[in-house]
Amino acid sequence: MCRMLILSRKVGQSLSIGKDITIKILEIEGDRVQVGIEAPKEMKVLRTELYEEITGENRQAVKVPDDIVKSLKI
Repeated sequence: MCRMLILSRKVGQSLSIGKDITIKILEIEGDRVQVGIEAPKEMKVLRTELYEEITGENRQAVKVPDDIVKSLKI
């Protein structure tokens, strides 16, 4: 099971994940927090809702009926 670290941060403060990822609090306005993420270019950083949408679409894409797959064989 994963563990969760809960932190309080102020604007300008940051946290590190490993040696390659830094998350910085850029702005807090009301109930919104603007976060900056520095990570290697080869690492994808996605909002969770976008990640879930993509993985859902990928799951749908592999649910192709057998008859369609058979018709594609050359």
